Amino acid sequence: MPVLTRPAAPAPHTTKPPAKTSARSSWWRKHRFSLAVLTPSLIMIGIFVYGFIGYSVRVSVSKWQGLNPDLSPRDPLYQTYDDMFHTPRFQADLRNVTVFTLLFLTLAVVVGLVLALLVHNALAGRTFFRGVFLFPYALSFIVTGVVWRWIFTPSTGANLILQGLGVDHGPKWITDPAVAGDVSSALEPILPGGHFIQVELGIPLALIPVVIAASWQLGGFVMANFLAALTAMPEELREAAGLDGAGTLRYHWHIVLPWLRPVTAVVLILLGHISLKSFDLVYAMVGQGPGFATDVPGIFVFEQTFRALRYNTGAAASVVMFLLVAAVMVPYLYRSVIREKH
Repeated sequence: MPVLTRPAAPAPHTTKPPAKTSARSSWWRKHRFSLAVLTPSLIMIGIFVYGFIGYSVRVSVSKWQGLNPDLSPRDPLYQTYDDMFHTPRFQADLRNVTVFTLLFLTLAVVVGLVLALLVHNALAGRTFFRGVFLFPYALSFIVTGVVWRWIFTPSTGANLILQGLGVDHGPKWITDPAVAGDVSSALEPILPGGHFIQVELGIPLALIPVVIAASWQLGGFVMANFLAALTAMPEELREAAGLDGAGTLRYHWHIVLPWLRPVTAVVLILLGHISLKSFDLVYAMVGQGPGFATDVPGIFVFEQTFRALRYNTGAAASVVMFLLVAAVMVPYLYRSVIREKH
């Protein structure tokens, strides 16, 4: 008798989700809380930072002057920038901010390094001196500007001390319109379009007191950064240098300074972007100065926007300031990201 066998039921057909979909779902489950927390901040940054930057660029190429907004574009679009760069005052501003940045960075780093080495090697009172040198950093730039304005006014402050020492005709300080080391005539044949330069390309003497005041205030900040690096420096390096017969000068030149090189780069970046957008210290201390000797782009933006009501010119100057700061910050940030990846 034949035996009837029931055919086996076919295995249920299962479809596996694609690998990409599964990975995307897993990533979403893992990061959805972080995205929910960060999204409001990203939206605010997009509107109030990058949105306003874009709006400033839009205003800078428009015809907006006066209280009535006029966002119709100029012909050509870069006309506002062209007019601004041919203005003697803005040329002086670019010269001043360049000179101020170079002198300020040099003096602040040297002062901060010397103070850091003195405090680090102090046998007693290290905490006291650290607080004393760091205290100016806690002051407002406006307060610093007002105090140092009195010190460097020719009829008061430093000149009174010089008179007591027998110097009858002291320096003019913040009232001196002279520019030392003018190289504009030498650069004019070299620079493309150099004939449009209408200011002396040198060091405005009235800007030197501002450099001194800024270095006095931020020298403690530099000192604190160097002190943190010196504290983290292994003591074995000093002992090894002593065993090799290295003196104090060689030890600091060949070991301490290379150890401080990364911190120095960070300090230069931080102080550089502060100096390029400087406003309050310069404005409180001397303002435009004699013959725009101490004028900076920040003051130019303020006066063009809120006093002259040339909104397109003020926006154009602010875009130039943004590009100057970006030229300092972007390479550093890019290099930091590359280092983290590797």
